Parts: sequence; C-alpha cells; structure tokens
Amino acid sequence: MVSILVEHQHNIVSSLNVKNLGCQRGYNQLFSDLSFRVNAGDIFRITGTNGSGKTSLLKILAGLNAPEKGAIFLDQYPVKSNEYLSDIFYLGHLSALSAELTSTENLKFLTGLNKSIDQKLLLDALNQVGLKGYEDEYCAKLSAGQKRRVILAGLFVSNAKVWLLDEPFTALDPHGVEIVEASIAQHCKQGGMCLFTTHQDSALPNQKVLAL
Repeated sequence: MVSILVEHQHNIVSSLNVKNLGCQRGYNQLFSDLSFRVNAGDIFRITGTNGSGKTSLLKILAGLNAPEKGAIFLDQYPVKSNEYLSDIFYLGHLSALSAELTSTENLKFLTGLNKSIDQKLLLDALNQVGLKGYEDEYCAKLSAGQKRRVILAGLFVSNAKVWLLDEPFTALDPHGVEIVEASIAQHCKQGGMCLFTTHQDSALPNQKVLAL
C-alpha cells in the first residue's frame, strides 16, 4: 500500500453541473445533449472509443475549449469565470515541460502562475511521486515516466477542488499508478472531485462511469 498525504482543505462545493453539452469537430459530432452532475467526493471515469470526445470533454470542462452548446457550472459559477477556473486542475495527456528547466522549476511554473508557491511544498510533492534526488535535474535528462511524474506532482500542490485528468497513468510503472490512484482517492475523500480518462485498468474505489 502507498501512504499519501494530500493536505487540501476544500470549502464545501455541492456539484459540478453539465447541461445539454454538445461538441463538434469539423463535420464530426462527438457528443450532444450531454448532461451529468458530479458531487463532492465523486470519482468519474470517462470511457469511450478513440475519437469519441473524451479529451475534448475534459478540455471543455477545463475552460480551454468552447462547447458547441450547453452550460457548465461549478455551483453557481459558470465555466471560464475566475471563481470556476481557480478550482480546476487540468492534466493533459502530453507532458508540457521545458527541457531547459529543472523538475522543481517546471513544477513551480506549472502550478504557480497565479500564486506564490512555497519551495518546501514543491520538494515534498516531487518526493511524493518518487522523484527525491531529481529535484535539480534538468527535464531533458529525465525518462518519459519521470517527466510524467513531475506533472503529476502538481496533484500534491494544487488546492483545486476539481481534478480533470487525461490519461494520468500514461508512462507510469505500477508503483506510479498506485501513487496517483491513492492521491485521487484521498482528494475525493476530503470532498474533492475527479474526472479522468484511461485505457488502463483502475483500482479506484466507487468509480462512476460516464460513457461517450
């Protein structure tokens, strides 16, 4: 078993509400009239064939892409409002790291654009994902799995209530997968929410499935 310490203090958030969402890419309608509700503590696994719109849905929920139609609210706050975006942590399936920065510098950049991040918190987060001793290593020298862990360390730094994770287990060994699953479970146990996609088996408890 992996012991995970995620010291996130969440204000009470009742739900993320998605109503009649539609998404079209070119002439391809990915999904339409999609409605669902994610409550505090929920873990949603988004499933579907390749091209069904899983990544597009996460990007829309993250405020990165606009839907064709529909509405999204985190409690009373609409998508793209400052209040909404401040409670969203989005992890794409590609590792957006600078090869010229160290692990710590990359993590600081990824998670501290709008706030000051304590250096010890960054180091602790890298330690949590198994990168102790690599804090000052330039990311150009890291393996694909280690680069992925740098980004996943953001889970231990962010105070966002809603985690949107696109293929979070990519390039991770079984121990890395266990670390991420434990952090997701702890986050939601403390009142957070998580929506994720994966092509791998997941041992996360009490998953709800959203099929596209």
